[in-house]
Amino acid sequence: MLKQLKQKVYEANMELVRHGLVVYTWGNASGIDRERGLVVIKPSGVKYSELTPESMVVLDLDGRRVEGELNPSSDTKTHLELYREFPEIGGVVHTHSRGAVAWAQAGEDIPCYGTTHADYFAGPVYCTRSLTKEEIDKDYELYTGKVIVETLREHKLNPKHIPAILCRNHGPFTWGRDADEAVYHAVVLEEVAHMAAMTRQIKPDAPDAPESLQMKHFLRKHGKNAYYGQNKPDIQG
Repeated sequence: MLKQLKQKVYEANMELVRHGLVVYTWGNASGIDRERGLVVIKPSGVKYSELTPESMVVLDLDGRRVEGELNPSSDTKTHLELYREFPEIGGVVHTHSRGAVAWAQAGEDIPCYGTTHADYFAGPVYCTRSLTKEEIDKDYELYTGKVIVETLREHKLNPKHIPAILCRNHGPFTWGRDADEAVYHAVVLEEVAHMAAMTRQIKPDAPDAPESLQMKHFLRKHGKNAYYGQNKPDIQG
């Protein structure tokens, strides 16, 4: 079942290793087949060197295991909450990458200081509030997903425009049209996190990049009038 999606999710998980975003088993990637309403996700606590496409776990959107002998990722409920709330999301990634985790542990949004950030995120990458003790005790992973959704909606964010978030005291989640794009955004987020941290070291009161510059860079890569890359009509002049 879902052979192609399993292969894709397996490759996404291995890409996290190749980019140095995970240590030991600290991370996971998933993807969804929207027509069937089924999610494929990394099994919990399995070394990346031991993963295979066949070891991926298949679940429905209520978390019921449809296929696979291994337990799914401990972060599964967070992934499922994002898939349920945002139909445009086709892949989700969670890591404990150092740069992004540092901002999450500080409880700070990552400001948009420059065009590298603005190329991929239409504004700051927000950090969620802390979970309450009741939320942690009741269903930690589910409420991790819920606080992500809450933060996106509080700031009236389009998940396609800000495809990442920091869970306070925890770490980053990223997403995209599929698992590949979710990994791509995880890689970009880590680079942006390091750049922002270095900017603050050099100039603690550095201002955000001008909004007009931020939007210029975001919109030249995204949206109906985007012109970056080779899939657009030639630009004359």
